[in-house]
Amino acid sequence: MNFETILFYLFAAVVVFAALRVITARNPLHAVLFLVLAFVSSAGIWLLLEAEFLAITLVLVYVGAVMVLFLFVVMMLDINLEQLRKGFWQWLPAGALLATLIVVQMVWVLGDKASSAGMTAVRHAADYSNTKELGRLIYTDYVYPFELAAVLLLVAMVAAIALTFRRRRDSKSQQISRQVQVKRADRVRLVSMPAVKRSADDASARAPK
Repeated sequence: MNFETILFYLFAAVVVFAALRVITARNPLHAVLFLVLAFVSSAGIWLLLEAEFLAITLVLVYVGAVMVLFLFVVMMLDINLEQLRKGFWQWLPAGALLATLIVVQMVWVLGDKASSAGMTAVRHAADYSNTKELGRLIYTDYVYPFELAAVLLLVAMVAAIALTFRRRRDSKSQQISRQVQVKRADRVRLVSMPAVKRSADDASARAPK
């Protein structure tokens, strides 16, 4: 067992421990911090696989931005922990069954891949660019799944905005059909005002002194 294998098992153990603490921690703030630890350990595993771009992106985007935002939200919200813990033991068997099913599927898929491709990691040259290779795969072999994921994220964002602002009384929305059918008489009113000619005395009286 070499040094890289020891690091892999160390990072994997930390990821499993942190993931379990995310769902078992009583304090939501502690759960967020354990999730940050899981992300950092996953980035270490990706570094061992020579996926430097993915590891840096995971740390900068998720740990440095998304999880910090989650941490601020959890700290600012007044969360009722007693209400949050209700129903935990009631749904524990269903959650355990679902987790077991996911683990079985992952072992089956990864075992099939490992038996067909082998467990030996591919060594690349010193001038190998992980970012260039990732971009080539995304925009050639996986261009349709990439575009589909972008469309799904866009639809989810629009749906979240629509569900958030639909029930608010102070929200304003445009009705395109009514805007197209509007006429000039509905928006503009011409008023005829007779012109009044002032005399010289009135003009001198209104002039500033």
